[in-house]
Amino acid sequence: MNKIVALITVFFTVCNAFGQKHETDLKLWYHAPAANWNEALPLGNGRLGAMVFGNPADENIQLNENTLWAGGPHRNDNPMAKDALSEIRTLIFDKKYSEAHRLAGDAFISKKSHGMPYETVGNLRLNFVGHENFSNYHRELDLENAVNRTMYTVDGVAYKREVFTSFSDEVIVIKLTANKKGVISFSASMDRPAPSKVTVSVENETILKMIGLSSDRKGKRVSGNNPPTKGQVKFESRLKIVPKGGTLTSENNQLVVSKANSVILYIAIATNFVNYKDVSADPHKRAADYITKAEKKNYKQLLSNHSALYQKYFKRVTLNLGKTDAVKKTTDIRIKEFSQGYDPSLAALYFQFGRYLLISSSQPGGQPANLQGLWCNQLTPPWKSAYTVNINTQMNYWPAEVTNLSEMHEPLIQMVKDLSVAGKETAKVMYGADGWVTHHNTDLWRICGPVDGATWGMWPTGGTWLSQHLWEKFMFNGDLDYLKSVYPAMKGAAEFCLSFLTEDPETGWLIISPSISPEHGPKGHPKNVNIAAGTTMDNQLVFDMLTKTIQAAKLLHVDSKWIQKITHTLSKLPPMQIGRYNQVQEWIEDWDDPEDKHRHVSHLYGLYPSNLISPYRHPELFQGAKNTLIQRGDPSTGWSMNWKINLWARLLDGNHAYKLMGDQIKLVGRPDSPKGGGTYANMLDAHPPFQIDGNFGFTSGLTEMLMQSHDAAIHLIPALPDVWKDGNVTGLRARGGFEVTAMEWEHGAIVKVVIKSTLGGNCRVRAYNELVYADKTNITLASGVNENPFYQTPKIKKPLISKSATLNNMVLKPTYLYDIPTKPGQEIVLIKN
Repeated sequence: MNKIVALITVFFTVCNAFGQKHETDLKLWYHAPAANWNEALPLGNGRLGAMVFGNPADENIQLNENTLWAGGPHRNDNPMAKDALSEIRTLIFDKKYSEAHRLAGDAFISKKSHGMPYETVGNLRLNFVGHENFSNYHRELDLENAVNRTMYTVDGVAYKREVFTSFSDEVIVIKLTANKKGVISFSASMDRPAPSKVTVSVENETILKMIGLSSDRKGKRVSGNNPPTKGQVKFESRLKIVPKGGTLTSENNQLVVSKANSVILYIAIATNFVNYKDVSADPHKRAADYITKAEKKNYKQLLSNHSALYQKYFKRVTLNLGKTDAVKKTTDIRIKEFSQGYDPSLAALYFQFGRYLLISSSQPGGQPANLQGLWCNQLTPPWKSAYTVNINTQMNYWPAEVTNLSEMHEPLIQMVKDLSVAGKETAKVMYGADGWVTHHNTDLWRICGPVDGATWGMWPTGGTWLSQHLWEKFMFNGDLDYLKSVYPAMKGAAEFCLSFLTEDPETGWLIISPSISPEHGPKGHPKNVNIAAGTTMDNQLVFDMLTKTIQAAKLLHVDSKWIQKITHTLSKLPPMQIGRYNQVQEWIEDWDDPEDKHRHVSHLYGLYPSNLISPYRHPELFQGAKNTLIQRGDPSTGWSMNWKINLWARLLDGNHAYKLMGDQIKLVGRPDSPKGGGTYANMLDAHPPFQIDGNFGFTSGLTEMLMQSHDAAIHLIPALPDVWKDGNVTGLRARGGFEVTAMEWEHGAIVKVVIKSTLGGNCRVRAYNELVYADKTNITLASGVNENPFYQTPKIKKPLISKSATLNNMVLKPTYLYDIPTKPGQEIVLIKN
């Protein structure tokens, strides 16, 4: 009898384990191989990337290395700009916009290079003869361990593949196993898309290698006889196969494994890139050394070390929004059905997938995540898969600080430092200006000149926006040594603003000219003619740059006289304006069209990611921002919808933000799918095509719904949608060195929150329900200005409101506001009263 009970217990344990395998909240899983690249599953360690298709017979593992870009070290400044600057400003002020646009195209846009594309390394192909007829198929991406698994059955044999891009050992590792000995047979080959020329060969009968050179590149809008920028990035991809049992041979530049019990494959990739000015490294030695180091460890050690390093970051934040039976369905089906049903754990998975992608594509010491993060299967990808810095690159890093991934922010910070050096010459050569400048696009080589034509490139405040991240990081860590290290770049960006601002002859305001509101033109202007002066976004960026540089200088006790100059300039900047349609104006003129559905909402930078528009301080602007978003509409490209999630969260409207989540989490990319922005089956954002910024924007947007720390207080569940009545989250970070180590809510009300203070100082908390200390004692109600220096709010000019506007201020939900003094290391616990 005891044996029967034991057997029944084992049976149900196995069944439960099998059921839970597919229901975990931290896995993407499917019942079929990837039909195309947009269904393959991404792996990365910051430098190496892989897209795994999970095909039983013909596996394709598409490879990337984040320094493999076309071209080589070069500059793309246009020296003609300086002589034309005065004329183009005059044309703009005379409202001769078409003439100004043509002159900008001729004199400002680069004649040398329009930037280099990021390139794929190529493909590792594994061919398993006889595996075409498979059953019991399952593939998954395990976000908790950063591991891909593919499992299936052929002729009664269960096969398993496990793949990871090692964070600890800088190689891609693949393990092949089966539940029967001597059945693993396959061939391995490498290739790269045409017209690339590579050499594939076998070394010592055990190593398959592919060597090549990055592509030459000539800007697509460059005319004349300018020679292309020569490809100078040498790369080597090496595969070492170690079978257990069976044989390993080579034929026709392939490695062939026959009748092995199990197999481990090591893939190493390296380039000659040292930095944006130096390509003198030895890719062969680098790649060979990676494999030599890795193969000294057994598979268990490699996997354990990899997961431990990854989990150090990933496990800092947990999120529970509830769970339904939808978790029993494959991920693609859940995406397809999200907006028609209730699947809160898919929103949580999407949030964590964004964190996974940031950890996987942006590691300290490496390159920042580009337009596709790390993953690219082409030599000429869409928009070059470059760094588009009129929002997309910045959006990649919106989740970095708030979701406790500060280290992932470091590659962007380093790129801004690089650009502050490279852009100094651009500012001098093109504008005769002080400081440094970057326009709307850059690449591995840190180009700073404008590219792609005046419609896109005539925007000189890309560096101004990027520099906000230097200050943003400090707002979370409070580290004065860090601030000292980035202050020269901040100061240089501010110096360019001071030097480049010019007086508007009609108003006397100091404005940026020439410029654009990114990628957008007003109604009534000729098509693609959007050149302007004093656009709202530029005014907001300049205000932020100057005020934040003043704060940094005061904290570091430097540049006191220079601060006076900045302060005088601030008083002459334009105010934000409310136009005739009750909207925040996009331009200095009231040109907005309420029927315009353009994807960019650049003039709402002041609402998010900045904090210039507040419900509690600027009700007119707050209402105007809401009107602007309503007029623009919800449907858009993927990244734009995710920006709008953040904007609606800042408008404290959780239900509208959640509605946009439904617009984003809809399955696209299949024959029966709707067109437009959304989500591919592998959960990557569709612009379309794939752009990773949408994934990161979703993660930051969900965070803004649960916690905000920009408006003089830590605001708890400021934009909670009705559907998430109960939930909990751990590990979110707030400005001023505070960490919300735990937060729980029930029926839409906070029941418990634990806040840790790393820097000390006043912790001001805003909540929609009354809170007390854990011992039931009352908390001091807040009054006046928050004395914490990290929570000082910007003092902006009173907005100008059109006589045609008829604004009605929004009615805000009442809140409780508390002040709690803290010391470094102290943890405070608050509960519902």
